[in-house]
Amino acid sequence: MKRTLSLCAALALAAITHAVTFDVRDYGAKGDGKTLDSPSINAAIEACAAQGGGTVTLPAGNYLCGSIHLKSNIELHLDPGAVITATDQKGAYDPSEEFGFPEYQDGGHTYFHNSLIWAEGQTNIAITGRGMIDGQGLTRRDTETAGNVQGGSIGMGDKAIALKLCRNVLIRDITIYRGGHFAIIITGCEYATIDNVLIDTNRDGIDIDCCKNTTVSNTKVNTPHDDAIVLKSSYALKKAVTCENILITNCTVTGYKLGTTLDGTYVPETVNWVCGRIKLGTESNGGYRNITISNCTCIHSSGLAFEEVDQGAMENIVVTGISMSHVHHYPIYITTGRRNRGPKERTDVSSARDISISNVVADDCDALSGIQVTGMEGYPIENVRLSNILLRFRGGGKKVDENYPELGEKYPEVAKFLGTCPAYGLFARHVRGLQLTDVTFILQQPDERPCIITNDVEDLRMRNVKTPEGWMVK
Repeated sequence: MKRTLSLCAALALAAITHAVTFDVRDYGAKGDGKTLDSPSINAAIEACAAQGGGTVTLPAGNYLCGSIHLKSNIELHLDPGAVITATDQKGAYDPSEEFGFPEYQDGGHTYFHNSLIWAEGQTNIAITGRGMIDGQGLTRRDTETAGNVQGGSIGMGDKAIALKLCRNVLIRDITIYRGGHFAIIITGCEYATIDNVLIDTNRDGIDIDCCKNTTVSNTKVNTPHDDAIVLKSSYALKKAVTCENILITNCTVTGYKLGTTLDGTYVPETVNWVCGRIKLGTESNGGYRNITISNCTCIHSSGLAFEEVDQGAMENIVVTGISMSHVHHYPIYITTGRRNRGPKERTDVSSARDISISNVVADDCDALSGIQVTGMEGYPIENVRLSNILLRFRGGGKKVDENYPELGEKYPEVAKFLGTCPAYGLFARHVRGLQLTDVTFILQQPDERPCIITNDVEDLRMRNVKTPEGWMVK
């Protein structure tokens, strides 16, 4: 046994000793912000891959780039002061791949090769370092098609980092500014870690789609106009795949104006649509299972949105330790619906069950809506536990019709398709097994609506629930 351990140790030491670093400048990269450096960076990656893998390093400089192809056993390392700047040069990005079912999800989830940094089917890949990716030349529009043809010419790059069907992925320490349609999207990946990343972007921050065994930790995401950290289970793999065994922990999501997180001024976005939330959905063909969200902070943003509307199952969701401040639209939104954006031959129905949310404190919550838990008639959401929650609302809401519209086939967005909620604190409908324990609702100013409305809720249990009118115990 001793001899075997010594041999293993010797092999590990040898691997470290013989690890080779490939400097992109040795392959022609200039880093002057003018020369298109992606061909040189790709040449360095190819050379590194030919040697069995290693580290491809970008020293300090500004590297103007189109598509960069990450390969197995490669760590792309950005030194402090290194910036990869996405060019707006036509033809610098790879054409997007063909896909048979583009109608089942947005183009951003369908096409990957037209990205700044992309990989498909690779193993042991990493993007690390204290440098920056600036998606200056990336589009944020939903305009992708097969071949990425826009207006008769090859279009712009779409995403900063796009990884598909990769295994053993690490993204650590980098900064992403203006990430395009998605700053990071990983689809069908397994054993992925995104850690200590700073993102300040104008669309989605991090999309985790159809992935397994993935962790997002210690990461700050500012997305004033879209979702910050979002789990999805689209039809991008041409089948329904569950997004499962996901941990989001120690993260901060915000809705400050673009760029003001990076420069430290932290100016709140003032347009009506402010997002920055942590979300499950909307693409949800495969559903979600075994999801944990812990110790996160949401500032000047929407809160938590769990949306299963495409015939998948959402189950075993645990949320604990969430701090929210200046909450836009709602602090907690759990819903199922019948959008059914997927193969028409499917007959299953969206479902949600076994959801636990605890230890949440939120202030300055929007008057639009409080907590919503809404299933479908005949298909209730099952077993939702809300405990140790303190919500402070702005109030000032006017009384509205308590016949609140059903979601049905609509997109699951409260402000756009449902309107002002008839209860400012909690609205629950079509739920079986709803438990509230140690929940407090506070108003900053009077509100004409009731605090709590329940409709078609079976097995409702409340203990130590406090409203402005007093204590409620059932």
